[in-house]
Amino acid sequence: MKLPFVALALSLCLALQPLRAHEAGDEMAGAAKNFLMALSPEQREKIRFEFGDEERKNWHYIPRVRKGLPVKEMTQEQRLLAQALLASGLSNRGYEKAVSIMSLEAVLAILENGKGPVRDPENYFFSIFGTPGGTDPWGWRVEGHHLSLNFTAAGNASPSLTPSFFGTNPGEVKTGPRAGTRILGTEEDLGRALMTSLTEEQRKVALLPGATPKDVLNDPKRVDPTKPEGIPQSQMTPEQTAGLVKLVKEYLFSRRPDIATEQWEKIQKAGLGSLYFAWSGEIQPGQPHYYRVQGGNFVLEYDNTQNGANHVHCMWRDFDHDFGMDLLKAHLDAAHSGK
Repeated sequence: MKLPFVALALSLCLALQPLRAHEAGDEMAGAAKNFLMALSPEQREKIRFEFGDEERKNWHYIPRVRKGLPVKEMTQEQRLLAQALLASGLSNRGYEKAVSIMSLEAVLAILENGKGPVRDPENYFFSIFGTPGGTDPWGWRVEGHHLSLNFTAAGNASPSLTPSFFGTNPGEVKTGPRAGTRILGTEEDLGRALMTSLTEEQRKVALLPGATPKDVLNDPKRVDPTKPEGIPQSQMTPEQTAGLVKLVKEYLFSRRPDIATEQWEKIQKAGLGSLYFAWSGEIQPGQPHYYRVQGGNFVLEYDNTQNGANHVHCMWRDFDHDFGMDLLKAHLDAAHSGK
């Protein structure tokens, strides 16, 4: 998939804007409307769904048949507008991660030499649920192998950004002109740095019992979150807490900085002491490992166990906020109260 300079410039502009979370929904709606206007009637038929359609919650990050409008069926003009919509939901570094993940499909195709599923950097789908803008709830999604970004907006409230998934295979490109590329390397390095900073006694508390999970546990099939496990922030030193904060922000601030700031403020208001850090597997680089940061229904999760520990899955879920559940409740409450 081409990485147009214009779209990258758009994402840079978004990242440099003042933090105005209440305008996020308007910016997303504007980008979605511009995109829709450039599509043919046949393309709009593919990309548009009713907001209540069950497809809205039919998300996953594995290679599979999907509904929506794939990039491969877009003209160059339409691709630029699709990239602008994608940029409206992410920070600059999040946008870079997303399009880089798409580009890895070409690398994976070479490595697998036709032995796995069809790998195609243009096999990523855009879907729009409901009507962008206005007072009624609406949402949009960008999804394909190792990428599932789900957004929900309602009225003037800040949009929901979860569930949200980034993944990479290979986690580190070992050969070829892109050797050394680690798109999600920061997520790995910060998690390992936090685990390494713990004392032996702290590590005993942080380590999960049993075998290392083979994938993230809070996957699309899960309707209730895992329980918080591991070491609580209250048992960490100030330096370790700083490492935990840096790790959490790496996940949150790959998305829009204005909404990410709001999400971080919510975590702070709930108290950092409610956060737990859990680890499973080896600490040494190149070995299978897993970690999770959780505070109640808020979960950040990382798994690198497949393909010789060179296949990364990163997830952010908020079971109270996924698909805008709290936004929809507030919207319905306001409608019934006549406000």
